[in-house]
Amino acid sequence: MAISRRELLKSSAFLGLIALGGASFAKRRKPSFEELLDFKSYGNLTLIFTSDIHGHLKPVYFPEPMNLLAPNELRGTPGFLTGTEFMKYYRIKPGSVEAYTMICNSFIRLAREYGKTGGAPQMATVIKTIVQQRGRDKCLILDGGDTWVTSGISVKTDGMAIVDWLNYIGYDYIVGHWDFTVGKEKFLEIVNKHLKAKFISYNITDDLFGDLIFPPYDVREVNGVKVGIIGSSFPFTPLANPRVYTEGWRFGVRPEELQNYVNELREKHKVDLVILLSHDGLPLDIALMKIVKGIDIVISGHTHDVTPEPVKVGDTLIVSPGSHGKFVGRMDLEVSKGKLVGYKFKLIPVLSEVIPEDKGAKELVQKWYKPYEKEFNTVIGTTRTFLYKRDTLYSTWDRLIGEALADYFHGVDAVMSLDVATSPGYRWGPAVLPNSPIRVEDVYNVLGITYPEVFLLRRKGRDLLVLWEDVADNVFNPNPLYQQGGDMSRIYGVEYELKINAKQGERIRNVRIKGKPLEADKEYLVAVYGGPPPPGVEPEKVNIRDIVINYIKKKREIVVERKPNVRVLDHPYNTDCFWR
Repeated sequence: MAISRRELLKSSAFLGLIALGGASFAKRRKPSFEELLDFKSYGNLTLIFTSDIHGHLKPVYFPEPMNLLAPNELRGTPGFLTGTEFMKYYRIKPGSVEAYTMICNSFIRLAREYGKTGGAPQMATVIKTIVQQRGRDKCLILDGGDTWVTSGISVKTDGMAIVDWLNYIGYDYIVGHWDFTVGKEKFLEIVNKHLKAKFISYNITDDLFGDLIFPPYDVREVNGVKVGIIGSSFPFTPLANPRVYTEGWRFGVRPEELQNYVNELREKHKVDLVILLSHDGLPLDIALMKIVKGIDIVISGHTHDVTPEPVKVGDTLIVSPGSHGKFVGRMDLEVSKGKLVGYKFKLIPVLSEVIPEDKGAKELVQKWYKPYEKEFNTVIGTTRTFLYKRDTLYSTWDRLIGEALADYFHGVDAVMSLDVATSPGYRWGPAVLPNSPIRVEDVYNVLGITYPEVFLLRRKGRDLLVLWEDVADNVFNPNPLYQQGGDMSRIYGVEYELKINAKQGERIRNVRIKGKPLEADKEYLVAVYGGPPPPGVEPEKVNIRDIVINYIKKKREIVVERKPNVRVLDHPYNTDCFWR
């Protein structure tokens, strides 16, 4: 195996480099396109990969989280590193391109210096440049899922705008998660009729008979290397999203079956290299690779993690390319005599103001956006507060959404005054910088779900506590195999204390609703969205996007409290990383 990047970084000659073969940005603020892509080709096979684009064809601001809280067993490990801790672990220079794209430190200041990231025309330029350097016959182009959903343009086009771009690029393989929420019929239509890439997934079976729904893997010869690619879609999809979108399908974490497929590829097909294209999430993939043997490379999606260097578990290398189009991953491999003998790896930051737009991709984006440009670009207000979404416990976007729900239901009558508003803890959603206009598309991009209905229901205090404890166990279970992905639900109108390392059912303490202690037998009026319809409850006439848009129009100037509503008892909690 070639020397690892971490070992290289320990050498002073490599300090400040963004990746193997990369250029130093120590003396400059904004690198050139050539510097961003600088990479000395290596070996006989190149993997080009993205994940968790979340439907964003245009550049966005997306900060990495201030907090990735974890139980003691997982603290300080990849997947749970943020801010200064991440910077020290990977030896990242403050203020560098790495710092801006990979950590939360000083994000607001650096965003104004470096600009937005991602964008389909810019990603196209990066991918096509690599392909031109290496030759298409030496490249595999892969995507880790959460691709054609959860943005404004994805909502308006049922994901087809993004599928069109995937086809334009020429992706080879893909897996999924949120992608299923276009609806089962539409999803199958996309995969079977429109998508040129092959959808593979070993862990989706028929609920009745256990038959595979999609091919579990594929075998392809690339430049003389026989490659086996196994797909894994998010194993908890029916729990994370309404069951109706995957009715009749069973998902799961299946180490034994995965091992069987690896063995089949090695023994029956005699492959030289095994790749797992995964939407399990980095912590789960790390745990899984301690069980399953024989996989060379894991391309990990779902948790939006950024890996400046591969995570090594035994002989397996795990890489994760972040989210929202911030990076294009490149991994050059030398495969000889049926074995991976060396590699070079780089996450290429997609700085939208530096990387030229690909003409064909730009025209494609313009075509799909044309009917919606006027609506999307309508300014509905101004934010004085930095609006962000991603964090384990709290975000200013969710605070704003909670305020909008409370305002919408306020004063229905004295009895019906809203007590609690909840937002799902999903990990996606671009940011809006402070003192910036808020456009309609900004709201769509943070609320781009295909089930935006809002429900008003009554729940006893004890039932709310049980629900929140269940979510906490999903997020903070010390075994990643039992974590179901996502962050804690955001709860407006509620304050509580959290002890991450307490026993199941004892993590949430001292709950106060509207300033008063939670009463187990009291019924509370709760507004919810982002889930299946509760039994016997009809949705409100206005969906969550419209409620938030109308609230911002009403307020005109948005100032949101930055102080979280949660006090963490046994883990540091950062509240100022973006503003430093």
